[in-house]
Amino acid sequence: MDEVFKALADPSRRRLLDSLNARNGQRLTELCAGLDMARQSVSKHLAVLEAAALVTTIRRGREKLHYLNAAPIQEIADRWIHHYDRRRVEALADLKQALEAPMGEPAFVYTTFIETTPEKLWQALTEPAFTRRYWGIAFEADWQPGSTMVWEQDGHRVTDPEQVVLEADPPRKLAYTWHTPTPEWAALNGIEDDVRAVLAAESRSRVTFEIEPYGATVKLTVVHDGFPTGSTMRTMVSSGWPHLLSDLKTLMETGRPMPKVPAEAWSS
Repeated sequence: MDEVFKALADPSRRRLLDSLNARNGQRLTELCAGLDMARQSVSKHLAVLEAAALVTTIRRGREKLHYLNAAPIQEIADRWIHHYDRRRVEALADLKQALEAPMGEPAFVYTTFIETTPEKLWQALTEPAFTRRYWGIAFEADWQPGSTMVWEQDGHRVTDPEQVVLEADPPRKLAYTWHTPTPEWAALNGIEDDVRAVLAAESRSRVTFEIEPYGATVKLTVVHDGFPTGSTMRTMVSSGWPHLLSDLKTLMETGRPMPKVPAEAWSS
């Protein structure tokens, strides 16, 4: 946590975060263009922000894209929120919401650090005994690239030939297409018919989990992308993923999940 506050103390680094808040997924050259600093200085500031987990980088071919990561802000809220009066709580909540909201790029990127092993985290992402505890769903899949997946929630099974495993490299990387917004799924989660119709009309998105050993912890980066411009699904998952991943982290580190993610968390 000291690294987070140290990183935020510098005005140039706050300007970099402001730039990513306005438009996420920028290259180094794009970030340099908005600041009166040498490329080397910007690189050093980004290194500090990345070390504090306030910025996450994703490689797309030869490009290195920078994303604002809301996880440390959420941890600050979780740790100290009860010490603040209502007015300060609302201010902190507004900041957290701004960092987690869609920011002009189709990809939603979130990084967290979990005290576990890559193998155990892979189990938590794939095995029904784990996914039911923090997500409330189970997958029926052989986890082979190209194989179909069935999403099961409270006895309801969502099947679709386009729900497939895209990549599986245990325990390092997992990717699959997102579920199909069926009428049954919408009714189960309190989603209105008109919203479900909008979701069903959108192109299918995908989610990727990247797992890396990081000292005594594991670095988990979730990239949810493939959204069309103005995507309703993008808005929903950007609200749901932070809560879900906090629940996963709590379960892995304490053996106890947080309260189940309410359906409205994915639709607010």
